[in-house]
Order: sequence, then C-alpha cells, then structure tokens
Amino acid sequence: MIIILYLSVALIAIAFLIFVISVSKTLNSVKDTLNQVTKTMEGLEGQLQGITRESELLLQKTNALAEDFQKKAEKLNTVVNAAQDVGSTIKSFNSTVRKVTNNVSYKMEQNQDKIAQVVQWSNVLKELKDKWVEKKEKKLSRQEEKNRLENEPQLREVKRARS
Repeated sequence: MIIILYLSVALIAIAFLIFVISVSKTLNSVKDTLNQVTKTMEGLEGQLQGITRESELLLQKTNALAEDFQKKAEKLNTVVNAAQDVGSTIKSFNSTVRKVTNNVSYKMEQNQDKIAQVVQWSNVLKELKDKWVEKKEKKLSRQEEKNRLENEPQLREVKRARS
C-alpha cells in the first residue's frame, strides 16, 4: 500500500510537472503575444502621431485656403459690383440716347415743311452758284481766246524776224 501511495505521489508529481511545463509554455506564448501586441501598439501610436501631424498641417492649409478664398471672393464681389454699375450706366446712356432720338424725330416731324423749304432754297442757291461759276469760266475762256488772237500776229512777226 505504501507503494501505491508512493506511486500516487510520483504520479501526482509527474502530473504537476507536466502541468507546470504546460503553464510555463502557455505563459511564454502569452508573453510573446503580449510583446508583439506591445510592438504593434507602439507602431500604431507612432502612426497616429504622424496622422495627427499631417491632419494638423492639412487643417492649417485648409484654413489658409479658406482665408484666401474669402479674400478673392470679396475682390470678385467688387468686380461684380463694378460690372453692375457699368451695366446700369449703359442702360442710362441708352435711355438718354433713345430720348434724344425720339425728341429729334418729333422735332423733325414738326418742322418737316421748314426742312423741305431749306432743301429747296439750298438747291436754288447751288444752281445759282453753278451758273455763276459757269459764266466766270466762259468769261475766262473768252479772255484767253482774245489774248491768244491778239498775240498771234506778234508771234508771227517774231518768228519771221528769227528766220
């Protein structure tokens, strides 16, 4: 019976030894896994810091772009306002020209008879001037003919004297 007891104790010792070895291997495996998790977490932490830095830079650039956009939008508003002013000025000018044209047309319709008389008188004056110029030209041509005829005998004598 004592042998059984010794065998039992030996069996328990062997089982305990196997249990301790198993637990030791499991703990080492857990230790390795935790070390890998720690390294992975450290890598993630570094990546998160990089992402945070990049996000901050991106946010700064976005803010700068938003400010630039705001300034340009304000300048563009100034240009749009100026264009609107030019458009309203052109409208006003067109309206003024239309009024003047209508006024001139109305006055011409009212004074149509007077305008016709002025045109007739100007035609008469032009005809008188043309006749006067024609008479003057005829008088000059007659004078030239007369001078030519008077000078012709003198030219013949000069030619005879030279010959």
